[in-house]
Amino acid sequence: MAKRDFTNTGIHTRLAHAGNDPRDYHGFVNPPVVHASTVLFPNAATMASRAQKYTYGTRGTPTTDALAAAMDALEGSAGTIIVPSGLAAVTVPLLAFVAAGDHVLIVDSVYAPTRHFADTMLKRLGVEVEYYDPHVGAGIAALMKPNTKVVFTESPASNTFEVQDIPAISKAAHAGGAVVMMDNTWATPLYFKPLDYGVDISIHAATKYPAGHSDVLLGTVSANAACWERLHEAFLTLGACAAPDDVYQVLRGLRTMGVRLERHEQSTLEIARWLETQPGVARVLHPGLESHPDHQLWKRDFSGSSGIFSVVLQGGGQKEAHAFLDALEIFGLGYSWGGYESLAVHVYLGDRVIAKGPYEGPLIRLQIGLENVEDIKADIARGLKAASEA
Repeated sequence: MAKRDFTNTGIHTRLAHAGNDPRDYHGFVNPPVVHASTVLFPNAATMASRAQKYTYGTRGTPTTDALAAAMDALEGSAGTIIVPSGLAAVTVPLLAFVAAGDHVLIVDSVYAPTRHFADTMLKRLGVEVEYYDPHVGAGIAALMKPNTKVVFTESPASNTFEVQDIPAISKAAHAGGAVVMMDNTWATPLYFKPLDYGVDISIHAATKYPAGHSDVLLGTVSANAACWERLHEAFLTLGACAAPDDVYQVLRGLRTMGVRLERHEQSTLEIARWLETQPGVARVLHPGLESHPDHQLWKRDFSGSSGIFSVVLQGGGQKEAHAFLDALEIFGLGYSWGGYESLAVHVYLGDRVIAKGPYEGPLIRLQIGLENVEDIKADIARGLKAASEA
């Protein structure tokens, strides 16, 4: 019987079947969870030449291969590494492609732990770190230096949701000889495929939508053919391998990610549009809204939106933000997102150097979960009322 091929099928079909062929495992629908450190060789010659597919647990197992293959099918990538967290998915490729004396350009609206890594580890290793405006577009050419080795993008931006012109940035970066990396956690490969827009390395906190249940930490990094070998070698050298049970949980979560994202998107857009009509709200920062300044750019490149955005309160500061958060009953106060439950957090922009406003009041980041929309609206209304009375 021919090998099953889902390349030209719809996204939900690919999510249901990518990365696994039950006939490889006696017909079982899901691949085995292989717990491995030592792998045995049949004889000394095979051991000396390492002439077999698996040689040691850190170098891959059928479980990690299944998730990597699924991500490659979604990303259109030459290879994917699986690492223990979303932050590791940022740090491993950066360590793979920079060295002392190199210059790195990082979008100023980047995920805060990425900035912390750049400002501590990378600088200590002798890497020059520079932050750029998320709206720079093709203008990034003016920031390129002869030693610029990486341009790091994230779109939409963490917390403030500016949309970057990824094709223009990629073209300019490549003209200067730099590798382009993108944190694509917000959109997932379902709503944006970075490698199709000139990005070399696509990064995901699989902790979020792929896992989907707020109980697993994992990261994936997918590279094009030009960058794959170097990324893979760095991954093996650093030993940043993920635990098999976590890998399996994310592979399991992938199967329902499409239908979950559809619900997240539908609920979030309804709530975001409703918020634009509410007293006490200055602005809603969601690129899927027609009112967003980058909406047309988002519409050009993205095929959908996920469940996280920010709302700017009309005036006030920490007191009003805390009053809003403390009044919530359905929303949990917690970091991360992409799970089934709604979450809220007061956004901090104090570490930014360029993309810091001004904003009319405090920013509240909302992750819209899978709860009923009317219940979520009622909860947000409680928060807005409390903020207005603070």
